Amino acid sequence: MARKAKRDRTVEEQLAHGPVDMPFLMLVLMLTVIGVVMVFSASYATALYDAKTAHNDPTYYFVKQAGFAVGGVLALYIVTKIDYQSFRWMSVGVLAASYVLLLLVFTPLGFGKATVGAQRWLKLGPINFQPSEIAKIGVILYFSARLCKRNTEKPKKLDPRSNLSGPIAFLRRIGFTELIPYGMILGSIAVLMLMEPHLSGTLLILLGGAAVLFAAGIRLQWFGVGLGGVAVLLLLMMAGYQSDRIKIWLDPWADPRGDGFQTIQSLLSIGSGGLLGVGLGKSRQKFDFLPEPENDYIFAIVCEELGLVGACVILFLFALLILRGFWIAIHARDRFGALLVVGIMTQMAGQVFLNIGVVTNLLPPTGISLPFFSYGGTALLIQLAEMGMVLSVSRQIPAAKSG
Repeated sequence: MARKAKRDRTVEEQLAHGPVDMPFLMLVLMLTVIGVVMVFSASYATALYDAKTAHNDPTYYFVKQAGFAVGGVLALYIVTKIDYQSFRWMSVGVLAASYVLLLLVFTPLGFGKATVGAQRWLKLGPINFQPSEIAKIGVILYFSARLCKRNTEKPKKLDPRSNLSGPIAFLRRIGFTELIPYGMILGSIAVLMLMEPHLSGTLLILLGGAAVLFAAGIRLQWFGVGLGGVAVLLLLMMAGYQSDRIKIWLDPWADPRGDGFQTIQSLLSIGSGGLLGVGLGKSRQKFDFLPEPENDYIFAIVCEELGLVGACVILFLFALLILRGFWIAIHARDRFGALLVVGIMTQMAGQVFLNIGVVTNLLPPTGISLPFFSYGGTALLIQLAEMGMVLSVSRQIPAAKSG
């Protein structure tokens, strides 16, 4: 028995140190490099005119983003070396940290930072980041760690003499009781996010959690209930601060010099790119026409400089990355790895869709960044670390299935 246990441990170690999925890794690196180049192209005019933050240095944002990209690739490499089974016990800590960070945003201790009328940022010394980035992966990790044991855990026996045994048994049969803890987590985080307010981040967290629940086999009717709840949430938000955004989305030219300015300039940027674009670095809209072109609206600069062809190539790379990620999930060694990758890749797909939908005015403005492209160091670090988690799962795919 001792020899068998030793042999089993050796197999585990060999699986944890297998080769990473090279197609997925190459796609991540390609998008990261292209993203850093586009940050330089989109930001140098803004940095040149900015004497307060960038000190009129046109390379200011590029140098910072490139540094974070190098750090992110290093983080990706380190995470790939970790046996992804370790993420199971980390999940509780990451989720708890998410709650703490989200609450710190509202404390009167000077940690919270308001931008554009929203209290979404946390300032810890020289580091500025949105706690929602931690909450996104925290929900996915915890849900994956819990739901991977869904089919093996036996429900607690009910006392037949209890008056509640009948109703509880009924709720179990329809799959309601197992959803309670997950619903409480998603609901409480959504409340904290909407207090900021951060609707787009809330939707992404709900999407990631729902993706893991769906892949785990939760009954489909509950997703209908969830969609109904999200619809009600959106209606309530429309009556609040989002109402002006809905109006601008429907007709940005109703306020061309006010709230509709950024949307109009984004559409002009996309339209002026034509088929092949005006050329890398030659955008005109980034010269104080399109506000903050290196952030949420960087895809408009991509369309202007690289044209329809270049934009489609980047979208194709994103599509390949997402599809390859789901391929890794399908071939994952165990249920935990599959659920983890499904959550990460679904959330990324949703973020790409939301950002491009806003830039093209397909969707109302939501303030969501484009993965690997939008300027933001900590966001890029976390995104690359998440890609490292996917690659960690890919290392344990049986050799016969890799390729």
